[in-house]
Amino acid sequence: MSTAASAKNGTWRNWGGNVSARPAREVTPASVDELTAAVRKAAEDGLKVKAVGTGHSFTSIAATDGVLIRPQLLTGIRNIDRDAMTVTVEAGTPLKRLNMALAREGLSLTNMGDIMEQTVSGATSTGTHGTGRESGSIAAQIRGLELVTADGSVLSCSEKENPEVFAAARIGLGALGIVTAITFAVEPIFLLTAREEPMSFDRVARDFDELWAENEHFEFYWFPHTGSTNTKRNNRSAGPEKPVPQLQGWFEDEFLSNGVFQVAQWVGRAAPGTIPSIARISSKALSARTYTDIPYKVFTSPRRVRFVEMEYAVPREAVIETLRELKTMVDRSGLRVSFPVEVRTAPSDDITLSTASGRDSAYIAVHMVRGTPYQAYFTAAERIFTAHEGRPHWGKIHTRDAEYFAGVYPRFGEFTALRDRLDPDRRFQNDYLRRVLGA
Repeated sequence: MSTAASAKNGTWRNWGGNVSARPAREVTPASVDELTAAVRKAAEDGLKVKAVGTGHSFTSIAATDGVLIRPQLLTGIRNIDRDAMTVTVEAGTPLKRLNMALAREGLSLTNMGDIMEQTVSGATSTGTHGTGRESGSIAAQIRGLELVTADGSVLSCSEKENPEVFAAARIGLGALGIVTAITFAVEPIFLLTAREEPMSFDRVARDFDELWAENEHFEFYWFPHTGSTNTKRNNRSAGPEKPVPQLQGWFEDEFLSNGVFQVAQWVGRAAPGTIPSIARISSKALSARTYTDIPYKVFTSPRRVRFVEMEYAVPREAVIETLRELKTMVDRSGLRVSFPVEVRTAPSDDITLSTASGRDSAYIAVHMVRGTPYQAYFTAAERIFTAHEGRPHWGKIHTRDAEYFAGVYPRFGEFTALRDRLDPDRRFQNDYLRRVLGA
């Protein structure tokens, strides 16, 4: 089964299976010129335009009944500049291909998320991130980008060129234009030592500030219905390389984390009463391990169990209080939650609508397996997140609107004013953008 979204009988569906759309037509441009022609033609026909990557967003951010742009032919590296330490890639390049190509060149991104199936433009436009004390989201590593705007013109943006567009378009939600190329900062490839180990919820809660301060990349998973977490600390290492042995890697990452986990999800769906017991077993299944490898082999992991997800960024100092409230809610609710809750961090950045814009942030992500009712859990979680001025991930389920965002993003008006200028006729509008940015 493909990790990307699927299209059957003219219907487009996202990876999570919770969003579908029927575009009037699909276009797969092989060049920037073909893309600008498609945008101009859509305008002549009075159709909206949306670009879609691999459909890893759980919101309808890419859905359209107009023209759906598929960027799979706009892939590959355009240029590596070893003096500036940057790489310029076509927007439809999957992160996986970028990471592998960079590794072959002895280069790497500084930080990345835990999935690498997305296209570079899809991942950055929605604010995809990993975890980091000093290093931010994938979009925070952008040094330049190329954007096709509503009138079919091509804008180059950086700190020097069109800086006000650059400030916003790094996480542009597809609202300002269609990104056709991205220039990322890169560095010589390095090694990371990952230390994964179980830890009690109470200990992580008590020592969180210390664990965050002592590690370049700290994250943990809490298993609902238990007092257990699994922690992961990634730090730079002088080596030597000591990857997870192949058989052990298959057993832990494929068999346990995907295969057994999938079966546990099926059992939990059929008999929700078994979920707390399964959670207790799951939380003890993965034992401690330490390994050293190149960045993308440490940061990313396969995700074969399909799910839906809500994730909010809260001020970093509020994360443990927020998580405790979430735990209390789950314990008292009668809900049966079979998927771990993921907690990560990011430093403050200067991107207009970044979830970490202007504040040190921590992320709390709640998941449910695809096909199970998630509304009650997500609604209760969202009530907790928003009480802490949470900012939802743009590509994950939430119910917030423009009025809410104007309150939690100090520069929200700056973004909407730029959109008025670049897309006055709302060529790139869809129902999702109408809700989150206002009409």
